[in-house]
Amino acid sequence: MAFNTGKVSDTINEYIRVLKLARKPTREEFLMISKIAGAGMLLIGLIGFIIYLLITVLPKNLY
Repeated sequence: MAFNTGKVSDTINEYIRVLKLARKPTREEFLMISKIAGAGMLLIGLIGFIIYLLITVLPKNLY
């Protein structure tokens, strides 16, 4: 089983190039991203809770 060092080296160089272009987000950017991610998690949780209620409570009320 041969190990291709050229391909690994190319991949590492691509990672390094991306990291050189990246920068740390400002405080405002970080807060905005955090708010959006939190709102998305709350929305998904709310949808899951509504589905849970429909599955558990609704069948009991039908009888």
